[in-house]
Amino acid sequence: MAIERLHANKRMSQAVIHGDTVYLAGQVGAPGENVREQTRAVLSAIDALLGQAGSDKSKILSATIWLADMGDFAEMNAVWDAWVDVAAPPARATGQVRLAAPEYKVEIIIVAAR
Repeated sequence: MAIERLHANKRMSQAVIHGDTVYLAGQVGAPGENVREQTRAVLSAIDALLGQAGSDKSKILSATIWLADMGDFAEMNAVWDAWVDVAAPPARATGQVRLAAPEYKVEIIIVAAR
């Protein structure tokens, strides 16, 4: 079975497609924005990558959300809840971690079907 990689560089691919499964790299928003703005940017990037892979948010199987501060949980959820397909919500986990740079407030990793 072929493996397709989207937006690949020497370190990573933004999306990897294997069969009918789409794996997205962790998506982050622009540094300096607040958690709501970063979450909106991340979800927009997810929509774009899923579209390029022949999928969409109704086909998300799982989401892993990393927050730099769990104090931002409610604000992130307000944006997530307005975006997620309520007829097809994915399995989801959220945790607090130290992200790659202190300016990042949220990172979301997605696995979806095509």
